Amino acid sequence: MFQFQSRRSEGRFSKAISLLETTYHATVRNIRKTHSNALVGIVMNMLQTMILVAVFYVMFAILGLRGAMIRGDFLLYIMSGIFMYMTHIKTLSAVVGSEGPASPMMQHAPMNTFVAIISAALSQLYTQVLSVVVVLYIYHIAFQPIEIQQPAAAMGMLLLGWFSGFAVGLVFLALKPWFPDFVSVGSMIYIRANMIASGKMFLANTLPFNMLALFSWNPLFHVIDQARGFTFINYNPHYSNWVYPLGFSIIVTMIGFMGEAYTRKHASLSWGARR
Repeated sequence: MFQFQSRRSEGRFSKAISLLETTYHATVRNIRKTHSNALVGIVMNMLQTMILVAVFYVMFAILGLRGAMIRGDFLLYIMSGIFMYMTHIKTLSAVVGSEGPASPMMQHAPMNTFVAIISAALSQLYTQVLSVVVVLYIYHIAFQPIEIQQPAAAMGMLLLGWFSGFAVGLVFLALKPWFPDFVSVGSMIYIRANMIASGKMFLANTLPFNMLALFSWNPLFHVIDQARGFTFINYNPHYSNWVYPLGFSIIVTMIGFMGEAYTRKHASLSWGARR
């Protein structure tokens, strides 16, 4: 027996509330995806950050480069670069790995690719910000007090690092169904290249002009250098700015959403077999 139901039309406000609710639940799902216990997943992310900080600290100590860096808390100098780098690449990886139009999750009516992309990015923002706050708090109470010259501006650079990672990941995601192998290799090369190209191991002011040209294209390089300028009173970045990564991220995000919309219109279930 057929049951006829009348569909109730929703207003814009109701649709917005429904979209936000779906995004919230999808974000929580993404946070719990790495581990069944969300708290354990966040702790694992914190451990990754602290291990990377420890590796760079030992490396700088062995090479005797501590005195050649910034005047101030040397460990905070390392963490300022690691935090931005981790936020950028983790967000990029999460967006690239989000569900596409051929995913079974898209069979659920409230779900769509926009929600999947935004929730993947927001889950990483939540995880990274919480990790930064907890790691800095532990360092502040267990080792020595930290002082950030402009904490609001430094936090803004963290958000800009997240936004730029979201933008680059969105472009890779739009290309993923068409060129899956290229995206897999290309995103990995981008992440590995940013181990050096992000500039987290040196200061832009100390680079010669011929070397500066090799890094100034990278928005993350500007983000990290500006973050150190807002963190330390003794450092004033001359060869970087926050306007470039912001403009870059806005333009690349628009390109990424246009590419994703085109890809979604040509979605095919056979894409799932190509991954």
